[in-house]
Amino acid sequence: MFNASAIAIVLATFLVLYRAIKGPRMYDRALAVNVIGTKTVVILALIGFIYKRPHFLDIALVYALMNFIATFAILKYIERGRLD
Repeated sequence: MFNASAIAIVLATFLVLYRAIKGPRMYDRALAVNVIGTKTVVILALIGFIYKRPHFLDIALVYALMNFIATFAILKYIERGRLD
Protein backbone atom coordinates (compact mmCIF):
# COMPACT_ATOMS: atom_id res chain seq x y z
CA MET A 1 0.00 0.00 0.00
CA PHE A 2 2.83 2.38 0.85
CA ASN A 3 4.59 1.67 -2.45
CA ALA A 4 1.48 2.44 -4.48
CA SER A 5 0.81 5.70 -2.67
CA ALA A 6 4.46 6.75 -2.88
CA ILE A 7 4.55 6.06 -6.62
CA ALA A 8 1.34 8.03 -7.15
CA ILE A 9 2.73 11.00 -5.20
CA VAL A 10 6.02 10.91 -7.12
CA LEU A 11 4.20 10.80 -10.48
CA ALA A 12 2.02 13.72 -9.42
CA THR A 13 5.17 15.57 -8.38
CA PHE A 14 6.62 15.14 -11.87
CA LEU A 15 3.44 16.61 -13.35
CA VAL A 16 3.71 19.58 -11.01
CA LEU A 17 7.41 19.90 -11.86
CA TYR A 18 6.40 20.31 -15.49
CA ARG A 19 4.11 23.16 -14.43
CA ALA A 20 6.94 24.70 -12.43
CA ILE A 21 9.18 24.72 -15.50
CA LYS A 22 6.65 25.66 -18.18
CA GLY A 23 4.26 27.78 -16.10
CA PRO A 24 2.99 30.77 -18.05
CA ARG A 25 3.29 33.13 -15.08
CA MET A 26 5.55 33.41 -12.07
CA TYR A 27 2.61 32.79 -9.74
CA ASP A 28 2.00 29.42 -11.38
CA ARG A 29 5.63 28.50 -10.84
CA ALA A 30 5.56 29.56 -7.20
CA LEU A 31 2.38 27.58 -6.60
CA ALA A 32 3.93 24.52 -8.25
CA VAL A 33 6.96 24.73 -5.98
CA ASN A 34 4.61 25.00 -2.99
CA VAL A 35 2.73 21.89 -4.13
CA ILE A 36 6.01 19.99 -4.47
CA GLY A 37 6.87 20.96 -0.90
CA THR A 38 3.45 19.82 0.29
CA LYS A 39 3.88 16.47 -1.42
CA THR A 40 7.25 16.12 0.30
CA VAL A 41 5.53 16.70 3.65
CA VAL A 42 2.99 13.98 2.82
CA ILE A 43 5.75 11.51 1.91
CA LEU A 44 7.59 12.29 5.16
CA ALA A 45 4.38 11.73 7.13
CA LEU A 46 3.77 8.42 5.31
CA ILE A 47 7.29 7.24 6.07
CA GLY A 48 6.87 8.19 9.72
CA PHE A 49 3.56 6.36 9.94
CA ILE A 50 4.66 3.20 8.14
CA TYR A 51 7.92 2.76 10.03
CA LYS A 52 6.44 3.97 13.36
CA ARG A 53 8.93 6.82 13.69
CA PRO A 54 7.29 9.89 15.24
CA HIS A 55 10.43 11.93 14.49
CA PHE A 56 9.44 12.06 10.84
CA LEU A 57 6.13 13.68 11.72
CA ASP A 58 7.96 16.43 13.60
CA ILE A 59 10.28 16.94 10.65
CA ALA A 60 7.28 17.05 8.31
CA LEU A 61 5.63 19.76 10.42
CA VAL A 62 8.77 21.88 10.46
CA TYR A 63 9.20 21.43 6.71
CA ALA A 64 5.55 22.41 6.14
CA LEU A 65 6.04 25.62 8.11
CA MET A 66 9.23 26.45 6.22
CA ASN A 67 7.47 25.73 2.92
CA PHE A 68 4.60 28.07 3.82
CA ILE A 69 6.88 30.91 4.93
CA ALA A 70 9.13 30.56 1.88
CA THR A 71 6.17 30.57 -0.52
CA PHE A 72 4.72 33.62 1.19
CA ALA A 73 8.07 35.43 0.96
CA ILE A 74 8.52 34.54 -2.72
CA LEU A 75 5.05 35.75 -3.65
CA LYS A 76 5.50 38.96 -1.66
CA TYR A 77 8.82 39.57 -3.42
CA ILE A 78 7.22 38.96 -6.82
CA GLU A 79 4.38 41.34 -6.05
CA ARG A 80 6.28 44.22 -4.45
CA GLY A 81 9.91 43.69 -5.43
CA ARG A 82 11.05 43.72 -1.80
CA LEU A 83 10.41 41.79 1.41
CA ASP A 84 9.79 44.61 3.91
